[in-house]
Amino acid sequence: MLQLPASRFLGQIFGIKNIVVMTLPKVVFVLGGPGAGKGTQCQLIVKKYGYVHLSAGDLLREECKKEDSADGALINKHIKDGTIVPVEITCRLLENAMKDKMAAERSVDSFLIDGFPRNKNNLEGWNRQMGEKCKILFTLFFDCSEDVCIQRCLSRGEAGSGRTDDNLESLKKRIETYTDSTKPIIDHYDKLGLVRKISACGSPDEVFEEVQKVFDAVIKD
Repeated sequence: MLQLPASRFLGQIFGIKNIVVMTLPKVVFVLGGPGAGKGTQCQLIVKKYGYVHLSAGDLLREECKKEDSADGALINKHIKDGTIVPVEITCRLLENAMKDKMAAERSVDSFLIDGFPRNKNNLEGWNRQMGEKCKILFTLFFDCSEDVCIQRCLSRGEAGSGRTDDNLESLKKRIETYTDSTKPIIDHYDKLGLVRKISACGSPDEVFEEVQKVFDAVIKD
């Protein structure tokens, strides 16, 4: 089978052999405060639109559970402290997850990256490590009040989420980190015309009604 230059280039940068991909992977960043409903909405997007959902937080938590992980202890400390994991680690996990998915399914080319980039260092690290490997479509921003976010996270913890950061002390740190570090990233993409803002205070179904309008517009384009 004839491979076009773009296909060979993508195979080289991702280290994938014998794979034909006509375009660069398309990425939608999904951002919002803790408890804004990012994970829930990503599941609905995957089901209707066929995107692959990659949660930076889930990838980091999974890495913590690996007994042979060189970064597990450091990642766990950052999670408990509500601080941001070094960008090199997060980018490596995201890139490996994308590479594995694309190697397994040749039709895959669209990804939701949930909870990343979370600060300026993340943004710069992504541009440095992944800037030529992906096409950013836009940032999906779930805007939700602090009170609603906190209540959702506490309820999730009480229901047995198993997350070490679903407690009030960690939440306060996470919200502070989001306000100080992540919100400026959203503002940065907004200035570039790459933010699609969704009010996330309603029920999952109500929020998804607005999300569908965004993705339906992408399909039409």
